[in-house]
Amino acid sequence: MTQKPPTPTEISQAIRNIPDFPKPGIQFKDITPVLADARLFSGSIDLLTERFKPGEVDAVVGIDARGFIFAAAAAMKLRAGFVPVRKKGKLPYQTHEQDYALEYGNATIAIHVDAIKPGERVLLVDDLLATGGTAAAAAALVKRLGGQILEIGFLIELQFLNGRDRLKGYPIRSLVTY
Repeated sequence: MTQKPPTPTEISQAIRNIPDFPKPGIQFKDITPVLADARLFSGSIDLLTERFKPGEVDAVVGIDARGFIFAAAAAMKLRAGFVPVRKKGKLPYQTHEQDYALEYGNATIAIHVDAIKPGERVLLVDDLLATGGTAAAAAALVKRLGGQILEIGFLIELQFLNGRDRLKGYPIRSLVTY
């Protein structure tokens, strides 16, 4: 018997809110209940990839670290390559790096110099869109390599932080919004 695919509301109801983690005032969105439920996890991948057929995406780029989970699964579904964007110093080969601003300070992410070939069609995936800094930096790295971003997909979007403002010009898909 085939299970009914989950709705974004069902996915949202499974996400736990953890107050004051990792520090006071932060309302952490815990996605582990979604990952632990096969129907919700596979359904979230189906929803993130439903606009594309196998062969229409050359690479799915995932952002360190929880974005890897969704991007790798999306890459398998789309029969595309998976490309990790990692924190500076975590990739073993030559990289391009991109700095971006955090709430308090700066951070740097990196991608291998040969991870994407010019003209490749890319789906960029992360678990959460907050202020948009990390996603904008990842998009800049993809563009630096000549990749064409078809869409940027997120499991969760915190709309009140206006992350979309940093991603203007890119199609964005968020499954659950707060």
